Amino acid sequence: MLPELERFSSSLETDFELYPYDVAGSVAHARGLKAAGLLSASQLRAIERGLRRVKRELDAGEFNFQDADEDIHTAVERRLTEITPAGAALHAGRSRNDQVALDLRLYSREAAVEAVSSLVTLIEALAKKAADHADWLMPGYTHLQRAQPITVGHHLLAHAEPLLRDLVRFVHAFESANSVPLGSGALAGTTLPIDRRVAAKELGMADLSPNSVDAVSDRDFALELAFACVSVATHLSRLGEDIVIWASSEFGFVQLADEVSSGSSLMPQKKNPDIAELLRARAGRALGSFVTLATVLKGLPLAYDRDLQEDKPALFSAVANALESLEAAALLVDHLAFDQKRLEAAAGDPALLATDAAEALALSGVPFRRAHERVGRQVRNGEFAAPGDARASLAKRDQPGAPNVRRVGARARAVSREAASWRRWSERLPPPLPL
Repeated sequence: MLPELERFSSSLETDFELYPYDVAGSVAHARGLKAAGLLSASQLRAIERGLRRVKRELDAGEFNFQDADEDIHTAVERRLTEITPAGAALHAGRSRNDQVALDLRLYSREAAVEAVSSLVTLIEALAKKAADHADWLMPGYTHLQRAQPITVGHHLLAHAEPLLRDLVRFVHAFESANSVPLGSGALAGTTLPIDRRVAAKELGMADLSPNSVDAVSDRDFALELAFACVSVATHLSRLGEDIVIWASSEFGFVQLADEVSSGSSLMPQKKNPDIAELLRARAGRALGSFVTLATVLKGLPLAYDRDLQEDKPALFSAVANALESLEAAALLVDHLAFDQKRLEAAAGDPALLATDAAEALALSGVPFRRAHERVGRQVRNGEFAAPGDARASLAKRDQPGAPNVRRVGARARAVSREAASWRRWSERLPPPLPL
């Protein structure tokens, strides 16, 4: 191949990130070869020692790459063979197709666990802040217009709930990646007597891919992971938008701490919600990565095609963006300081209780549509008298999921418990990679 085209086709710069998984997969494959009688015990020891040395060199930045290294997989194997002649036997029964598919699954599995852990941190921060503000009054909004009274805690939990769903999406992404394609070869398996279950056990993976053609071309697990990243970025964008609005002078519901805001290069009075704004913007990165990955996969003939080399830049970018955004969001929530006086003043708007008045008429026997028209006319004519106050209204809203102060506090505690259970899950998984 022409040197210019070798540079164009090289993926080394991108898939360098996969080297820990490539080494681990190679160890698992070597042990599978030994179990099948295709490697001697001394060859296996030499290969494992060599792979440990390769990883140390890569960890320390001391690995000597060569022009012939078109990707991290060929680089690792080339260096291993330099270290020990036994390295030449490692690739028996393995293609780069199933090797790359395995590496990306190992990466995706670990990335999903890390995302779960980061989500738990943010959800716990929201739940704590919600518990602390379970009884702080504020207006709820539709169409960015004051609607009905709620509490700050209830609104914060409304941001925690979709993040809990995102957490489950990452768990599903983990499970989707948790099967072994190794042993599928280029697309048709191998004639060598390899027991694929050995590699699965070594890597702590739950299943074996059931079809060798699908195994080397399947990137659904990556697409699931990328979609989870899109979903969480969308929800963080909405959280960021609310904070931008709350921090504005027109609302004044939140005072921005110096730790999570910036000043203006020109206007000395400004304190800008930069982190919240960036959470909105970072959603674009996530969506771009997802669209890129989906476009790469669309219309590919089975089995493996070189197009799949382009799955990694999109997926790595989506994951990095999600993890960075989750960390920033957790710090932002930790530093939120609400202005109780501004919030209660806004919640004191009598119009917020118009629905309460209509519902009171409905309880007295007036058909709701007529009650709705009557109260609406009173509001338009300036004749409306609020039936009680916001706190009394919240006390009556005692259904599951409603902003009753008692229920908000209970839900905040339940969210914390649920998050803690997922933290325990993330601390158990994935199992240590073999080496």
